[in-house]
Amino acid sequence: MDQDFDKLEELVDRDRRYKQAAYLFVHDALQHTVEKLGKADLPRDQRNVSGRDLAFGISEHALDRFGPLALSVFEHWGIRKTRDFGEIVFNLVEIQSLRTTEDDRIEDFDDVFDLDEELDWKRRRAEFRRPRTSGT
Repeated sequence: MDQDFDKLEELVDRDRRYKQAAYLFVHDALQHTVEKLGKADLPRDQRNVSGRDLAFGISEHALDRFGPLALSVFEHWGIRKTRDFGEIVFNLVEIQSLRTTEDDRIEDFDDVFDLDEELDWKRRRAEFRRPRTSGT
């Protein structure tokens, strides 16, 4: 695991567009998306997720994790459009932290949605409201 973090640190030093946290989050959001799409129990080579599905999985995971701060967090990390998700994914492929198929292209992440609109908390908050537990 230390070697993976070393590779990631080298990547962040080389490509300063995105913070290290952005890479870790996208990696985590991929797992979230794989599980949501029911692919977690499939063999690794059958878990591929399209760029479009991953972009929506990332936004859902961000709203669930950061709520109304999701857009601000992304901006802090250097993410301003869905193409940035693709840049992060393909950078992770470059350091062999993720794999793609020959059908995967960075262009699959181009203009999937507008981040401001997709992460509009006022519009989306009912989808991500957590149920209250007893006693609170």
